[in-house]
Amino acid sequence: MEKEDIKSSIFNTLKDKSAVKQQVHDNTLAVLLDVKLILQDLNEELNQKLGDADQRVHLEYTDNGNYSAQLKIAGDLLIFAMHSNIFEFDRSHGVWKTSYVKKDRLASYCGIINIYNFLADSFKFNRMQDLGYLVGRIFINKDMHYFTEGKRQLGFFFNNFGNEVINKSSLTHIINLSINYALEFDLLVPPYDTVKIASVEQISDRIQLSKLRTGKRLGFQFNSDDIGSE
Repeated sequence: MEKEDIKSSIFNTLKDKSAVKQQVHDNTLAVLLDVKLILQDLNEELNQKLGDADQRVHLEYTDNGNYSAQLKIAGDLLIFAMHSNIFEFDRSHGVWKTSYVKKDRLASYCGIINIYNFLADSFKFNRMQDLGYLVGRIFINKDMHYFTEGKRQLGFFFNNFGNEVINKSSLTHIINLSINYALEFDLLVPPYDTVKIASVEQISDRIQLSKLRTGKRLGFQFNSDDIGSE
């Protein structure tokens, strides 16, 4: 490639692809701000309804900075975390089959908001080895079109990429589904062979701060059928 061709390629990449990525970042950040507002409203609404119920089942919202927020619901913690980078999908992904992306390749660049479920005690007792689980993730592009991947309804309710623009109504539904999943996703007794050996450090930490490694599916595979139909 000639020098001028290389310069032209750099210019076009900056003008088109790089500019689109910046727009996607800003769009995703705007969506995360809406997520934070919805979480705050939900926190206030449900706590008012819970009234004099045991304070340990009340919700607790925390803003973790520009790219993250969390909601404690009883013994569960949901963390909504935006990745600061922008992604494109591998060639086997279904987005490439949509007419939307076929017409506009730049529409394939997406920001991601991940939704993780942890045990609240994992953070309370600083159990750094505890496991969290990716409940779902939201993909947003330059046109504010979106789709989700995730557990149960999150995996198929919001998959009309290119036809629907994300809004507070759809975000509220996504958040409610995530909360409902976390509350139904119970902590299972780990298989005996998974926990039959413990180090002195583990037991010492456990005595002091309940630090024995814990996860809702410790010793099990985290599959789509983790929760039976009610």
